[in-house]
Amino acid sequence: MSFLGSAVFALSASVAVNALAYDALSFSLPNTFPDLAACVNEPIVFSCENTTAIQNTCCSPTPGGLVLQTQFWDTYTGLEKQGQLLPKNSWTIHGLWPDNCDGSFEQYCDFSRQYDPAPSPPVLPDGTKVPVYKGPGVDTFVADFGRLDLLDYMEKYWVSQGQANNAFWAHEFSKHATCTSTFDVACYGPNYKKHQDVVNFFDAVVRAFKQFPTYDMLAAAGIVPSNTTTYKLSDIQNALKAQSGGIPYLGCGNNGTVLQEVWYFNHVSGTEQFGRFKALDSVTNTSCSATAGIYYYERTHSSEREVRLLP
Repeated sequence: MSFLGSAVFALSASVAVNALAYDALSFSLPNTFPDLAACVNEPIVFSCENTTAIQNTCCSPTPGGLVLQTQFWDTYTGLEKQGQLLPKNSWTIHGLWPDNCDGSFEQYCDFSRQYDPAPSPPVLPDGTKVPVYKGPGVDTFVADFGRLDLLDYMEKYWVSQGQANNAFWAHEFSKHATCTSTFDVACYGPNYKKHQDVVNFFDAVVRAFKQFPTYDMLAAAGIVPSNTTTYKLSDIQNALKAQSGGIPYLGCGNNGTVLQEVWYFNHVSGTEQFGRFKALDSVTNTSCSATAGIYYYERTHSSEREVRLLP
C-alpha cells in the first residue's frame, strides 16, 4: 500500500471510530424499571413486618415478602464441550425467590408469562398442569432490549448444570418472578414493553447476587475448596453470618457431607428491584451434617474459567 493509500485508510478508520463514538453518545437503551411514582408516599416498612395490609403491592413484595437469594456450588456443568463453564473463585446464581412470610411459597403464578421449556414441577399441587413453553429463549428478550452487558454477566455467573443456561433462566423467571408482586406487568405502567419485566427481574437477580459474595466471604475466613480438608458446619455458618448478618440455609448432598448450595433469607424495604435487604436466619433446617466433616470440593479444572478478565 502506498503512503497515500495508507493515509486514506487511516483517515477512513478514524472517521469510522469517531462516527461510532458519536453514535454511542447519542444512543440510549430503553429503561426496564417499573413505574414506582405511587410508592414515594407509601409507608416505609420491611416486607413481612407490616402491621396493616400493603395497599400497593408494586411497592413491596406481597405476599412473598420472605426473599431468598440462592446460589449453587457445582463442580462441573456437564456441558463443558458446549463452552458452558463455571466462574472461577465464585459461586453461581440459582435465583431470587419470593417465599411467603411463613416459609411456604407459590410457583408459576402467571401462565401468560410462562417461558420455561421444561416446567418443574410439571403439575402444581392443585393438579394444574404447567404448559410447556416452545417459543424463543429468554436470552433473546434481553438481547432485544440491547442489554448485552446483562447477558454477558449472566453467562458468566448464572450457569446451569445439565441444561442450557437460557432454559435455567426461563425456569427461574417463570416459577418465581411471576409470583413476586413487584414484577407484575401492571407495575410497569401504561408504557410497558413486552418482556420488560423479564429483563428487570434478571437485573434484580444480579443485584441481589452481588450482595452475597459467598466464595470471598468463606475464603476470607480460611474456608476454601479442598478435596482433602473438611469443615465444621458451625464454622461455615459463622463465617457467612459474620458478613451477611444472618445464618443462611446450607444445602449438602451425600448424607449431609458435601456442600452444594446456600440460601440467604431477607426481608425487603421497598421493591425487590431496588429495596434494602435485611438479613434473617434461615427458616429452613440445613441438610448439612452437624457432626460429620463437610467437604467443600474443588472444581474440575476443565469445568471453570476466569471470568473477571475483560473480553
